[in-house]
Amino acid sequence: MIQAVLFDLDGTLADTAADLGAALNRLLAEEGKPPVAYELIRPVASHGARGLIELGFGIHKTDPIFDDYRRRFLDHYEASFADLTTLFDGVNPLLQALTARGLKWGIVTNKPMRFTDRLVPALPWAVPPGVVVSGDTVGVPKPDPKPMLHAASQLGVVPKTCLYLGDAERDVEAARAAGMRAIIASYGYISNTDTPHTWGADGFIDHPEELLQHV
Repeated sequence: MIQAVLFDLDGTLADTAADLGAALNRLLAEEGKPPVAYELIRPVASHGARGLIELGFGIHKTDPIFDDYRRRFLDHYEASFADLTTLFDGVNPLLQALTARGLKWGIVTNKPMRFTDRLVPALPWAVPPGVVVSGDTVGVPKPDPKPMLHAASQLGVVPKTCLYLGDAERDVEAARAAGMRAIIASYGYISNTDTPHTWGADGFIDHPEELLQHV
C-alpha cells in the first residue's frame, strides 16, 4: 500500500533545462566558445553541472580546469535559476489527486540546497511538498539511499510504502536500495544513449498524471 510519493526535481517535476542551458551558454560565451543548442542540452540536464560542462567543453571532470568551470557555471545558474523554469504540464493535477487520496509527497533531488531552498518555494505548487531533500542535505547524493530514507522518515512513513519517480538510472538505484518502488518519467531528461529499460524500474510513464495508475 503506497502512503507517499517521492519525486526527483529536474526533469521530473520541473522543466529546468532552459535555465541550466542558459547558464552553460553564458559560460561558453565568456570563454569565446559557441553556444550549445537546447536540443543537445535537454537530454543532459539531469546530470547537472558535470554533464553540462562535459557537453559544452568536451572535458572530463578530471581535467584541471573542470572545477573552475563548475564553480563559474553554478554562479551563472544562481543568477537566473528560475527565469525560464516551469512545472511540467500535469504535475499540479497529479499532486492534487495524490493529496485527495490521502497520500503524502516530497522531493528528493541531487540539486544543492543553495538552489532548492529558493527554487522550490518559487514554483507554483498546487500542494506544497511535505519534505525537500537536496543533494547535500544528508551529506551524500543519490544513488546512495540515505536521501530517500531521510525523506521517508521526515514524512513519517516506512520506505516500503513509498514510490519514487525519476528520470535517471541513479534514481532507480537509490529507490531500490531504500526498498522503494521506482517509476521512470519517460518525458524527462533521457538521452538517446540511455538505456532506461535496463535500469530495473517498476514501470514507465509518459505524462505525470499517468503515475496515478501506479499508486
